[in-house]
Amino acid sequence: MTVTGTAAGRTLRGVLRLLPVLWCWVFPADFLIVEMEAKIQTVLLNDNVTISCKVPGSTPLNTDITGVIWYVKHQANETEHEVFKMYGNHQQAFRPGASVSLAGLEKGDFSLHLPGVQLRDAGEYRCKVVVTPEQAQETVFLNVLASPECTLFREQAKVKDDGDKYILCKARGFYPENIIIIWYTWTQENPQGQEISEGITTGPAIKNEDGTFNITSRLRLEHIVTTCQCVISHISLPTSCRLNFTQFQRGSEMGNAWETTVICIITVVYIVVAAAIIGLIRCFKKRSDSQDLSPISNII
Repeated sequence: MTVTGTAAGRTLRGVLRLLPVLWCWVFPADFLIVEMEAKIQTVLLNDNVTISCKVPGSTPLNTDITGVIWYVKHQANETEHEVFKMYGNHQQAFRPGASVSLAGLEKGDFSLHLPGVQLRDAGEYRCKVVVTPEQAQETVFLNVLASPECTLFREQAKVKDDGDKYILCKARGFYPENIIIIWYTWTQENPQGQEISEGITTGPAIKNEDGTFNITSRLRLEHIVTTCQCVISHISLPTSCRLNFTQFQRGSEMGNAWETTVICIITVVYIVVAAAIIGLIRCFKKRSDSQDLSPISNII
């Protein structure tokens, strides 16, 4: 019994020693782990981006048996295709400018660098890492945004007979299409401000050739004295874009015109009076000169 028990113990210990080897042979991919910083990564149009893909805690890798393939699946057609691949000394970029650092690869960093990101670069990216004979992969979604260029200016209606005046608030070059434009006003009677609900016309978003959008919102000026504010909110903006415009009373404008007229009249009167005084001075001077010359004439 003792001999048999000893032999059985040795056999069991031998099997236990082989288990890790057998496990690696059956499930090699479980021992290679790929990590992404996040499931969704956001970048602004025309910016550079680095999509993270790393093997944590890895010792210096043998680049002769190490490689990476990056794929992208676009939302439009759901077709996946290669973006970049590297194995050993061979590397190939299918998207202009795409690259993976060879020095980083040796340290387990397989991150993909894309310069000058465009809207067409958005989609699901898959990082497939191979350390022969093992492999692992993970995915991340790249979201591309474009911030609007906000402008505010005054427009005089050309068709309207009543001569209504408008304030135009424009947002150009934004993506995605969803955007919010709200008008506010401040008056002497309501210094706290309130949202404007009437006299506003906001057109549809117009798509540009590059895929971005433009939109215009128009406010008819009806208030006597007011400060108008156009507030533009978009997912690409960390804070809303706020543009202010102040208009004055029509009465004040008439008053200003009246004041201008009075100033002009006063100026004219001043010039006339000044000319009269200069004329009188010259006349008086001539008389004085003639009186001074009279005794000399008598002597002669």
